[in-house]
Amino acid sequence: MKKIVLASASPRRRELLSQVGVAFEVKPASGEERITSAEPAKVVEELSRQKAMFTAYALEEEENRDLRDVVVIGADTVVSYEGKILGKPADETAAIEMLAMLQGNTHQVYTGVTALVKKYGEWEKHSFAERTDVTFYPVTDEEIRTYIKSGEPMDKAGSYGIQGSFGIYVKEIQGDYTNVVGLPVGRLFYEMKKLGIELRG
Repeated sequence: MKKIVLASASPRRRELLSQVGVAFEVKPASGEERITSAEPAKVVEELSRQKAMFTAYALEEEENRDLRDVVVIGADTVVSYEGKILGKPADETAAIEMLAMLQGNTHQVYTGVTALVKKYGEWEKHSFAERTDVTFYPVTDEEIRTYIKSGEPMDKAGSYGIQGSFGIYVKEIQGDYTNVVGLPVGRLFYEMKKLGIELRG
């Protein structure tokens, strides 16, 4: 049975894996991330690989640990609107601007996932990116400001969490809901099964 290590501190990703019955340990990635692409799908794949590798290197530094039965999973999520990547807001003003732009429109959420498996002494990388389209109803400035005051959007890409109170403004989703939350678990299980790995043991 493989030991699953999640290279993320995100409580939402932990919750998603727990909900589907995966036993795992959490070891958040730590290191300087670098982006070489402007294309959202490539950006999240690249960042997910870097996060997974940071954690893999940290595991290698631990003594007396056999890594042949370990799968390291890294993930990164971004929101994109009209080709522009929207990260986490720097402040309340930035959050207001993002949500004012997204309300009444359709945007994309991309999550990149990388799974690392040790083979012949090297980390074998398996990466993919999942896309979901999200459409919001029109939202007033007052509603946006009330949401901002809750503090909820400040640590989230695109300044909102679909599983939180801003979810009431979602008109339509095309694609995987869990991808918007931060980890496309159905796609992850499918990709792992192709590698002969059953995440639930």
